[in-house]
Amino acid sequence: MQKPRGLDGILGKMGDNVKGNLGKIKGKIEEFPKYLDERLEEIGDKTYEKLKETKNKLSEYIPIYIPIVGGAAIVPLPTYAKAPILAGLQIIKLYKDTKGKILGYGLILGGITALGLGIMFLFNPIHSLPSNNEHVQYLGSGYIGFVPNGQTISYNGHIDPEGELILPNGTKIQDVIWDGQYAGTIIQNHNQIDTLNNQFVGQTDPINNQPYVLLKDVYVIDANNIKVPIQQAIINGQTYYVIEANKINSADIAGFYTYQGWVSNFVEAMNTPGTYAAGLPGNSPVFQWENLTGTVAYQTMLYQHYIPAFNGGYVLVLPNKTTISYGAGTPSGSAIPFDFPQQGYNPSN
Repeated sequence: MQKPRGLDGILGKMGDNVKGNLGKIKGKIEEFPKYLDERLEEIGDKTYEKLKETKNKLSEYIPIYIPIVGGAAIVPLPTYAKAPILAGLQIIKLYKDTKGKILGYGLILGGITALGLGIMFLFNPIHSLPSNNEHVQYLGSGYIGFVPNGQTISYNGHIDPEGELILPNGTKIQDVIWDGQYAGTIIQNHNQIDTLNNQFVGQTDPINNQPYVLLKDVYVIDANNIKVPIQQAIINGQTYYVIEANKINSADIAGFYTYQGWVSNFVEAMNTPGTYAAGLPGNSPVFQWENLTGTVAYQTMLYQHYIPAFNGGYVLVLPNKTTISYGAGTPSGSAIPFDFPQQGYNPSN
C-alpha cells in the first residue's frame, strides 16, 4: 500500500516514530498483568483486592503496555509516566514487605495510566480536527506553487478552488484548498484556460506547424521572506490543507500559465539558483522552433488575446540553458521577479 504523501506523510512519519519506540518495549509488558496476579496471589492479602481490580481495568482499556524490564526500557517514556514507574520499582526493590509492594505497584500502575492518557491525547488530534480548527502549520522558504484541478469546494461559507501544492523541492501535496484573496480569480482564470484549450488544442501552430498542447495555470507564492500558513481541516470526512491567502501579502502572489507537463519543472526552475526570466521579441527565432518550447511560446501569446491582463511570450532560462516557455497573468505579485521579465532572450547566447 502506498504511504501517505505531503503533510499526511510528514505527520504519519512522526506517528510511526513514536509507535516505533513503543513497539520496542511492547512485548514483555503483556506479561506484567500475569506477573502482578501471581504476586497478589502469593501474598494473599485482602488489601490487594482494590489494586487488582485497578490492574484489570488498565489491562482492558490501555492497548499499549509498559514492560517493566529495566531502566533501558523506561528511558524512551515521557517524564510524567517514567517518574512514578521508576519510583515504584525502587520502592519494591528496597522494601520487601507487603506495604512496600502495595505502594510500589500502585506507583507503577499510576505511571501506566498517565502513559495511556498521554498516548490518547497525542494521536487523536491528528484524526479529529474540525473545519474551523486552529491546527495551522507554516511552509517556507522558496517559491511554492498552487495548481488548481478544476474542482471547487464550499469552505467557510464561500466557494474555493481545490488543487495541489508544489513545494520548492518538487514535493506535491494533494487535497489543497485556496481560501481568501484571489480565490474567485483563480477559479475564473482556470475556467478560461480550459475553454481556450478546448478551442485550440488539436489545431496547428501557424509558425512552427506543430499541434497546440494543453496549457495549465499555476499560482506561485513567494515564501522566501514569509511563512505560508496551511490549516488542516476535516470537511465531510476528508482531510484538506487550506492555504490562508488573506494572511499572505498580495505582492507575494502571482499567476502563471505554461504547458501542463512542465508545471512542476516550472516551480522547481524558479527555485533553482541562477534561473532568470526573459521576454521574447516578436521576431524571436524561438517561435519557429519545432518543439514544445516553440509551440508553447506562441500559444501563450495567442491566449493573452482572450484573457484580460494575461501576457505571453516569456521564458525561464535555467543555468544549463534549458528554456521553459510561459505566460504571466493575474494576480500579479510585484515581489516575484518572474512576473514581468526586464530583459530579452537571445538563444544564440
